[in-house]
Amino acid sequence: MDIYPGQIVYSMAGRDKGKYFIVIEKIDENYVYLCDGDLRKIEKPKKKKIKHIRLTGKVDRTIGEKLIAKQKVSNSEIRKSLKAMLEEVE
Repeated sequence: MDIYPGQIVYSMAGRDKGKYFIVIEKIDENYVYLCDGDLRKIEKPKKKKIKHIRLTGKVDRTIGEKLIAKQKVSNSEIRKSLKAMLEEVE
């Protein structure tokens, strides 16, 4: 399972079950940091086990490139990206 910044994932366990997030950083082979720009902001991302998320196959390349380059990403950018992806699915 190849996980990298900018991927959109679906939470399958925990309080946030059923919500979509963007991967901010892969910590190690077991954990990632996620945020949704709303309840989980970029300043305080959620640490989550990889086995508790499902990859959607969708990637926001602009956010991913910014995260890799250590540039600032705003919560509104993340919210807009997730909203556009959810509208695309429906």
